[in-house]
Amino acid sequence: MMEAYDRFELLINDRIVKTPVAIASMAGVVDAGYVLERAAHVGAAFIGGYSIDGPTLDASRRMAAEGRKEFLYDDPLDALAKEIDALKGSDVITGVNLRGSTPAAYVDVARAFEDRVVYEIDAHCRQPAMLEAGCGEYLLQHPSKLTEIIRALKSANVTVSVKIRAGVAADDRDLARAIWKAGADILHADLMDYGYARVRQIRNASPLMLIANNSLNTFEKAMDAFSHGADLVSLARRSDPWTLAGLDAAITRYADEGGWYNAPKQLCRGGDIRALTFCCMPVKACPLIPTLEKIGLSRNEYLKLKQEAVKGTPLDDGKGTCFGGLAWCCKISSPCMFRNMTLEQKGLSAQEYMRCKHRLSEKILHRLFDEEETADEPS
Repeated sequence: MMEAYDRFELLINDRIVKTPVAIASMAGVVDAGYVLERAAHVGAAFIGGYSIDGPTLDASRRMAAEGRKEFLYDDPLDALAKEIDALKGSDVITGVNLRGSTPAAYVDVARAFEDRVVYEIDAHCRQPAMLEAGCGEYLLQHPSKLTEIIRALKSANVTVSVKIRAGVAADDRDLARAIWKAGADILHADLMDYGYARVRQIRNASPLMLIANNSLNTFEKAMDAFSHGADLVSLARRSDPWTLAGLDAAITRYADEGGWYNAPKQLCRGGDIRALTFCCMPVKACPLIPTLEKIGLSRNEYLKLKQEAVKGTPLDDGKGTCFGGLAWCCKISSPCMFRNMTLEQKGLSAQEYMRCKHRLSEKILHRLFDEEETADEPS
């Protein structure tokens, strides 16, 4: 598993994620047995959705009577215990997608299973019965209730994911920020028809681990999501073993060849703010300048941030490059003989260079988001 961490550097619930491919919940379908049949090629799986209190169980029964698949049981904790126990020997990170009508219902589940699983709040279901019960998309239209549930779950000291449907909230960027600031760990976004542009918007709005969902069943589609800010992709209806195996193999091969599996596109080609790691000095009219203005970073602050972030790293020098240091050099996929000559002189491989750029991007994001979070704290 250490090889998997070196390749993807992904941890969920303090466990190594072996591949950035996940299974998304489908009520009445995705349970422990479903996951175990596909476990060889997924790093995480969200079983459920599971209704966990009286109002949502009544909604599930109503939906089942109308012909939908649902998990039905008399005792939610007993049913969940059996599923969680069945997965405890697996190397797949287990999440449980939950539908409850009150924060207390979620907390009861968290107290029962503690840190054994990731707790995913279902703010995604759009069936009328669930909306009437106060969950699913109802939470996107009433974000204060969603953040109340997040805070309640975090009070139990567990890992929290929120599954959303893009385009339902008034503004998905504001929603992402509210979910982050309430304390959630993961944002699992059904992109609907918005595609990678919505991934970029969400990534630029919060530092949460981001799982992109909806029709990401080919390597090309997965890479579009990764290169605009996703950390993982998840599949539901197309989560068959053949598709999962193909995605896992292709993403693994790309990671080994490139060094950074979800490296962003360069800013001038539509990349998210992680792409600041590839930007040069702010000396010409290019997308860097309006981006800095938008995120509230002056040109001098940007220069100082990158200069300090690369101190003591292989990116700290590089006199033969355009701006005298690898900190200002572009993505390895962009041809540049000066950068490549410098890498050869330093004995730094293309993969190692991209890993260093990954480290730099993390420092940039920490600076941007950590400072914002500190500024929001009461004095």
